[in-house]
Amino acid sequence: MSNSSPTPLEFKVPYGWPAPVYNFEKNPLTQEGVDLGRRLFYDGRLSKDGGFPCASCHQQIAAFGTYDHNLSHGYNYSHTLRNAPPLQNLAWQKLFGWDGAALSIEQQCLKHINSVIEMGDTVENVLNRLRLDNSYPTYFKAAFGDETINADRMTAALTQFVLTMVSSNSRYDKVMRGEATFTLPEQTGYDIFKVKCASCHTEPLFTDNSFRNTGIPVDPFANDFGRFMVTSNSADISKFKVPSLRNTQKTFPYGHDGRFFFLDNVLEHYRSGIKDPAADPIVRNGISLSNYEIGQLKAFLYSLTDTGFINNRHFGEF
Repeated sequence: MSNSSPTPLEFKVPYGWPAPVYNFEKNPLTQEGVDLGRRLFYDGRLSKDGGFPCASCHQQIAAFGTYDHNLSHGYNYSHTLRNAPPLQNLAWQKLFGWDGAALSIEQQCLKHINSVIEMGDTVENVLNRLRLDNSYPTYFKAAFGDETINADRMTAALTQFVLTMVSSNSRYDKVMRGEATFTLPEQTGYDIFKVKCASCHTEPLFTDNSFRNTGIPVDPFANDFGRFMVTSNSADISKFKVPSLRNTQKTFPYGHDGRFFFLDNVLEHYRSGIKDPAADPIVRNGISLSNYEIGQLKAFLYSLTDTGFINNRHFGEF
């Protein structure tokens, strides 16, 4: 690697999207910073036993969520209490995690490392392992100007990498740009979506990033009360972040604890499964959906699958 300055990268806002909320001035994207973050993302040494890199819970096949099982796995093969949410379009988020406990991506990275049921270690232990690797000082120097390896630089690089995970080229996006047209079921589903779903799953991100109680009963084993565990405000009991519907075809199982393995399960919950009188008023009385409407709605939701994002080699392991 040369001793030249890091190579700046432009963050491109997709057509028709709002401005991102992330402050890129405090952590400008560079090619070397993104490359370092990518190496760290796939490096098991960020976990106590080397077996649980970031990518173990955030898998590209699932838009960087947890694929195929309900609860994410952590150190010593323990189960966490939640299903890891997909990592996509993070530059438009202000709070992170299902409960919004982290105020920044950088803070969220540290929470995962320090959690005894996730990566199971201390940040200093992780940094010491990286310092013992002959290659990492060179990578840190390329990204930040010298060989110093510290927590701020590690989380800055990880953040730069995950910020590049922008999913904006699904069939839906191509239709919005005038490059394609919906099939009849997709168009019918889109019309249903705009009437019955869009108040929470706002375009183009397909989330309003709010926290809502959608009537999912509390698991007595986990006793997970969501946003309430952060704020201690009784009004926040059982509120969780509204997930984006982008790539929802690939991000099963669904819900904060992955209790819904199929989209049909989710839609049936909204149609007839909400029993909590404290559920958000938007869904408290259920959402009227016929079997036909569910079929058309699913056709539209599948149009949000961004295969280019899921197969992008720049997001994969080196």
